[in-house]
Amino acid sequence: MKIGRSIKRALIKRAIKRTLARRVLRPIPIIGTGAVLALALGTIRRKGGVKGTADVVLDLIPIVGITKSVIEAFRGDFIPDKKSSARLR
Repeated sequence: MKIGRSIKRALIKRAIKRTLARRVLRPIPIIGTGAVLALALGTIRRKGGVKGTADVVLDLIPIVGITKSVIEAFRGDFIPDKKSSARLR
């Protein structure tokens, strides 16, 4: 019954892969949220109070933040930085 053993092994391997994938992928939203919160103050300073807060809130919403990041990678910022009063050299 070699066929039966190979089917069992395949099922066990698939279950292990699924379990490992869940364990690896589960903390990713937490890591992303931590990164957004760590960079929030700089974003708010760079974009201004209301616009910066809106940008951070959009990034914190799981599906919206991922979609926004992907689109911004190709298109640029949805919410532009505020104009700086300092001269650029």
